[in-house]
This record gives sequence, C-alpha cells and structure tokens, in this order.
Amino acid sequence: MSGVVLDVNDWAEQQFASCTLGDTRRTRRLVRFAAQVAADPSGSTLRETENWADLKAAYRLLGCADVTFAAVTAPHYAATRQKATKVCLILMDTTETDFGRFRQIEGLGPTGNDGGRGFLLHSGLAMSPDGEVLGLAGQVIRYRKNVARQSSGAQRLRRADRESVMWYDLVGQIGSPADGTQYVAICDRGGDQYELYCRMRQRRMDWVVRASQLHRKIVTPEGQKMPLDDYTDTLPVAGGYQLELPATKDHTARTAELEVRFGHLTMCRPPSVSTWVRQCGVEAVEMGVVDVREVKAPAGVEPLRWVLYCSLPVQSFSGAWRVIEYYEQRPLIEEFHKGLKTGCRLEERQYRTAGRLEALTGLLSIVAVRLLQLRSASRHQPERPAREVVPMKWILLLQRLRRHPPRRDWSVREFYRELAKLGGFLGRKRDGEPGWITLWHGFYKLHLCLRGAEALGRKCG
Repeated sequence: MSGVVLDVNDWAEQQFASCTLGDTRRTRRLVRFAAQVAADPSGSTLRETENWADLKAAYRLLGCADVTFAAVTAPHYAATRQKATKVCLILMDTTETDFGRFRQIEGLGPTGNDGGRGFLLHSGLAMSPDGEVLGLAGQVIRYRKNVARQSSGAQRLRRADRESVMWYDLVGQIGSPADGTQYVAICDRGGDQYELYCRMRQRRMDWVVRASQLHRKIVTPEGQKMPLDDYTDTLPVAGGYQLELPATKDHTARTAELEVRFGHLTMCRPPSVSTWVRQCGVEAVEMGVVDVREVKAPAGVEPLRWVLYCSLPVQSFSGAWRVIEYYEQRPLIEEFHKGLKTGCRLEERQYRTAGRLEALTGLLSIVAVRLLQLRSASRHQPERPAREVVPMKWILLLQRLRRHPPRRDWSVREFYRELAKLGGFLGRKRDGEPGWITLWHGFYKLHLCLRGAEALGRKCG
C-alpha cells in the first residue's frame, strides 16, 4: 500500500518539488503554498497563508505566466501513471465549475444555460481494482463558446470546439499503458462515443462504458442488425445478485434483485463522423455488452438498469461480474468532484482572472485527491499496523485527544476511525466506515494540535 503522506510539508515536497515554473524560487514557493493549502483546504487563501507576506507571495505566484494548470499538475500525472501496475482503472468524468455570473473574472466562459461563468474540468482518476486511489492520470480544462446552435449533427462534428473533444484530449494525454499494465477507462453515458472507442483502441486502452442510447443499431454475432435493447432482450440470464440501494429523495432504501445478461456485438461506424474518424479508417468496433436489470422493483419505482459496453473478454458470468465490479467504482470520481468543490471550495475562491483560477484548480485537484486517499488508506489494508503508515507521535497524540490509554499497536483502521471521530464521526454500529469529510475534519484538528505541541516544545511519544 502506497498510502497517503500525512505530514503536509512532506506531501507538498513530494507532489510539487519537481514542477518546472521557470525559476526554482517559484517552485519553492509553490511547495510552501501547497503545504499551507493542504493543512486547511476549505479555507480562503488569506486563512491558509496566515500572514500578509505569504498572502502576497501566493497571489504573485498564481499570477505568474509560467505558473499554469499544466505546469502545476504535470509531475503528479506522471507519478500517478508510474504507480499503475497490472490493472489500472481510470475513472473519467466532467464537472462544470461556476464562479457566478456577477463576479468580474477575466477570461471565463459561459456555464449552464449561459447563466454563469466558469469552465469545464474533465478528469481521469486512477485507482487499483481493490480500491486504492493512485492519483490523477490526466485532466483537461475547456471553455464553452457563445456560438449559435448548428442545424445538424454533421455540422456539430466539424466544430473544433465541441465538448466531446475533452474526452479525446484526455485519452491522448494519458497515452498508452506501459508493458505489463492494462488501462481500463470507466465512463458513464457521456463516454458512449464511437470516436472515443476508436481512440482508446488506438492507445491500447480498454473500457467499460454505460450505453447512452439503447435504440442504437448494432450487429449481432449472427450478422443481424437490430437495436441494442432488442438484442439484449434475446440474451439468456447468466446469473443474479442483490444490491443495497440507499434512500434518496424519490424512494426509500431497498435491496434490489438484479439479473445479469452478457453477449457480444459489433458497433458500425455512424453515418456522421468527424474527419479524424474517417481518416483513421476504423469501420467497426467489436466489443462485449453486459446488461444489468432490476426485477421485481417496487410499484412506482423505476427499475435500475445498466447496459455496459466493454472491451474486456466476457465469456462467463465471472467475466460479466468483473465488468460490473469495475463500473461500480465509477462514483468515486463524483466524490473527487465533491472534494474539489465542497472540501476545497474551488468555486468560492476570490480571484479575478481565469489564469489564476486554472493554476489554483490544478493545485486543489491534487489536494482533493489527498482527501480521497485519506479514506482509501483506512480501507485498503485496515489491519496493517498504524505505526508503519503514521508517525508514532501522531498516534500517541490522537490517543491523548481521544482519552485512550497510550498504545503502540493500533491498526490502520483503528487510527483512521479515531481520527474521524475527532472530526465528528460517531462510530455507531450501523454508521459504516467514515468518509473523507469527517476524516479531513479530524486531520485538521490533529494537525493544529501537532503545530501547537511543536510550538511549545512538547514531545508526543
């Protein structure tokens, strides 16, 4: 287990010391600023820096032309891809940042229905199949343009600024996996694009993508052309399982009974495609399909259904189950977006140019990964001795704060649960495992206590 480096100064040095910003002094300043942000991600820049000199230095740093989104994040992306061994899942998704329509911020584009100003952030979050968060494999920022709606799909495909280009740029940025490594892109409906399948195949990247159009015409193994939905209805049930669904505003919590079908198909090139697709010469893409559908859903509740395209071999129920397990990891990237927007308060940052916000977004994205890794570390190898992951003085101080007798044999799980309790986690029998928010709040309190102890010259352990 790689774990997360808890000491913010060591973490900042690891993540940003190799950034190329045109001057080594800028790099040192970035490392210092990153440590300050990591210690208090939800604070304003004023609260994070704590004094006027550091605040001015942070503003100057982010305003420098050499301090860009790409320059801040490039070492992290490279390190993440180097961590990937064997199978690496890359969760891909887009979030829309909105800094409001009334703030005077130079260089932003329209958001929503032109009701705000901001940009799109498309990210690839890398993780191992067993749940360890490796980091970001790549990211792309894109600005919407104020353009008139085109009259046809063919005309939209000829536009260089169409939003689907983000997916292609991200695949190109991540590149092909190293020998002995397998990349598997996990995408929701937004990734169901013929051109994206072609580009991933070109980069030797596998995929699990949720189908967006069940009426799309596909070719069956027997050579018959029919809608996808009609084809999946012909597939036999290979097995089933139960899934616990949490309560939402629309329905109560329930145990869903799910049936699984699988098959193989060929997706032919659509009539309207981009110039790149025509030039690449791919006329059809063969792939598998896994259909997960709920049976006996309660009255008035829309049954759960996933239809998943995949490039992975699916010859049995176990192969289909692997595809389902991979896709069930996809919500983690939504947690990443939550960490970026809620945990790090990206949209509340008071900067007046898009360039500064881009550079800050790169820094905060890596901080948001750190928040996720706090949770991952508590779940990946829970029985590992905590002293192998956490400085002993942290363990002893947390034991004092939680009023436990001093012990040196805490497990990783015990340490993180007590850390989360310091941040508001109750730890009752039915509360499950703590999330990153309570873990972060506990870490923030522990970090302040460590700073206080060091300032007073005390020894903890």
